[in-house]
Amino acid sequence: MLSDHSNQPLSDNSDAPGVIPKVVPPLPRENDRARNLPWRTSVDWLRAGWRDLWSNPIPSLLYGFGVFVASALLVWALFRFGYEWALFPALSGFMVVGPLIANGLYEKSRRLDEDERTSLGAMVLVRPRSGYQALFMGVMLLGLFLLWMRAAVLIWALFFGIVPFPGTDEIIATLFLTPNGWALLLVGGTVGALFAAFSFAISVFAVPMLLEEKTDALSALGISMATVWSNLTVMIAWGAIVLGLFLLSLATAFIGLIVIFPLLGHATWHAYRALRADVREDAGPERMFI
Repeated sequence: MLSDHSNQPLSDNSDAPGVIPKVVPPLPRENDRARNLPWRTSVDWLRAGWRDLWSNPIPSLLYGFGVFVASALLVWALFRFGYEWALFPALSGFMVVGPLIANGLYEKSRRLDEDERTSLGAMVLVRPRSGYQALFMGVMLLGLFLLWMRAAVLIWALFFGIVPFPGTDEIIATLFLTPNGWALLLVGGTVGALFAAFSFAISVFAVPMLLEEKTDALSALGISMATVWSNLTVMIAWGAIVLGLFLLSLATAFIGLIVIFPLLGHATWHAYRALRADVREDAGPERMFI
């Protein structure tokens, strides 16, 4: 026989014996990382980066010239030593390591915010507040870059088998005039876009964070991704601007990097400051996983 307590109504007094406590869903929590910025704000960041670029422009332009020279030497080395098959993955992988290379540009913008001038030496020999965690960040981003390179090789082998690379004089016709080439472009482009989006999300704010804030690399990666996810509208617009200007640099045989790379580096600093505006100097380090 069923107990008489089976028809007993639920009570708010969960401590009473024989009473089933009421299940209450948790209250919605406000997302403290969301800034609700319109997509046009990304253009404001670009304007702010342009101002930083032309405020004491020589160090920024020399920095961009160094990136141009390093990129040209890398492409030359790939052709010189027979690794031209890695050209396209390396170019797309530039989006992975780009934020790390721009660390000196963040330093200049940080000093400009504090009404300080900076030199090229100070931009090259940056001392992040997080210390060795910045080095750890670099190792992780380089590991992600190598992972993308390996994935590109596997995708090539998936569609064309284990055969030698046909060479740059035949690769255009192979990719655009054959069914296997179309499939490779579709799959490789999709996988590359996923790698680029993931690396952009985890690094776009992580590197500036390690420069200005005292935290660990894993927390910086997580906070960067959470910040991007909480501000998708403006960050998608900013990612489109970064991609468009990078493609413009490629169209100019990397010469455009002399101006475009410093511009994007300075503008990224303003994006970081806009989305991390609530960080106080006297606050303790923000941890995500520890």
